[in-house]
Amino acid sequence: MTPKIFTSVINNYLPEPQASLLNGILFGINLKTTKEFYQQLKMVGLLHLVVLSGINITLLTSIISQTTQFFSKKLSILITIISIAFFVIFVGIKAPILRAAFMGILTLVANYTGRKNYSLYALFLSFLFSLILFPSWLKSISFQLSYAATLGIILFGEKKIKKTENIFLNLYHQIKADFKTSLAAQIFTAPIIFIYFRQISLIAPFSNVLVSFFVPFLMVFGFLTAVLGKINFYLGFPFAWVCYLILSYMVWVIETLSKIPGIFISFK
Repeated sequence: MTPKIFTSVINNYLPEPQASLLNGILFGINLKTTKEFYQQLKMVGLLHLVVLSGINITLLTSIISQTTQFFSKKLSILITIISIAFFVIFVGIKAPILRAAFMGILTLVANYTGRKNYSLYALFLSFLFSLILFPSWLKSISFQLSYAATLGIILFGEKKIKKTENIFLNLYHQIKADFKTSLAAQIFTAPIIFIYFRQISLIAPFSNVLVSFFVPFLMVFGFLTAVLGKINFYLGFPFAWVCYLILSYMVWVIETLSKIPGIFISFK
């Protein structure tokens, strides 16, 4: 099955630009929406969400591993790896997806070792592995973004979440960890985006913090929407509604922040 089989299912459930956003996040499909909305994505620094740059899977890996910490360490790792494998199969086995999955598993190792030096060593070895076996990957922007995001998470991402008996305090620590992970990935990928596209979004770290937490949930509910909706319209309907609510929030964030003057600088 290819992503094209499922994009029409999502289009049947969701209006624009929500449908294009979800298809972009899940499959890296080009946006079929207005030029104005595309420009707004650039202005707020969220265009990377819809091109399968690898940041999506990096965030998915990190957040799933964090939210399953109440399981045993081995079970948590297994759940995260299975999630990555399902996503790769779902969107199609292609070079950009494999790169992203590879970096996602590396991020998983980094999060669970808790040893920065070991994680950096693993990152260096993976770079040599790619250089020898897949030299063409080095010229790929998505490959560079994946490495940059992973490096940021290794150096500054949250390694462990403080657990208490207070549910609300645990939620606070979880959100804080997710925000820290998202911010670290965004800061380290910003220079690459600037070099290639000669543009910078001054509000990108803030906008990413506002939406990145919801990306893994969109991947899960989007997957359920597409697969179950392909079987029967009513099976996917409840999950499509969840996606619609999350996507509508993201659209609101994008449109609202893009109206702030002076947040986007282009050197073209």
